[in-house]
Amino acid sequence: MTEHETEKILQVCLLAGRIMMEGGAETYRVEDTMTRIAASYGITETHSFVTPTGIIVSLKGDNPTQLVRINFRTTDLEKVARVNHISRMIAAGELSVREANQALVNLEKSHLLFPISYQIIAAALVSGSFLIMFKGVWTDFLPAMIAGGMGYCGLLLIQHYTQVKFFAEFFASLIIGLLAFSMVTIGFGSELDKIIIGSVMPLVPGLLITNAVRDLMQGHFVSGLSKGAEALFTAFAIGAGVAVVFL
Repeated sequence: MTEHETEKILQVCLLAGRIMMEGGAETYRVEDTMTRIAASYGITETHSFVTPTGIIVSLKGDNPTQLVRINFRTTDLEKVARVNHISRMIAAGELSVREANQALVNLEKSHLLFPISYQIIAAALVSGSFLIMFKGVWTDFLPAMIAGGMGYCGLLLIQHYTQVKFFAEFFASLIIGLLAFSMVTIGFGSELDKIIIGSVMPLVPGLLITNAVRDLMQGHFVSGLSKGAEALFTAFAIGAGVAVVFL
């Protein structure tokens, strides 16, 4: 295998790993996918180190170790699933290195998230549903939907302009708290606590917490602790935003 071919395989591994990390995949799953891709192309000894902010991969031989930076992370499990599909096609011998690289490049450029309007509507419905799950009354279903939908809309808007996740989550929960308090004050809602609890649920980092626990169970302590810390700061931002309303 020539140095150029090995370089191409390394690029495919890094690109697959980066797409998965940016989509919210677990650390051990990213490392396993990159190892399987390299093994499918004949490189049986692969070393990788994955964190939420960077991926380091080294292949067997005199090839240099390469690092790719992770600057953006979201929840896009559709892309994670498609990378897994491409990985299985590679393992089955259906894709050459060039074809695999092109498929991953096309996947990276694709926009698979639902439209923003759908996301806001879903957040509103989820907020109302969680209110009922937490034994709220049906008369508060609509106030919870309004607060949850407007809060999520504020999250997307502030995050778009500031690019600071915790800042956006703080103000989103602040919007939810103000709206819930105002609606209860004018008599449109009755149970303030249930409305707020249901409305902030779309902001809760459930996937991040799950991945942190799974990474810790797999022995990836750096990634697990960093994801756990991120989830903790997110919870603090949400709680602080709501607490400001009651000051």
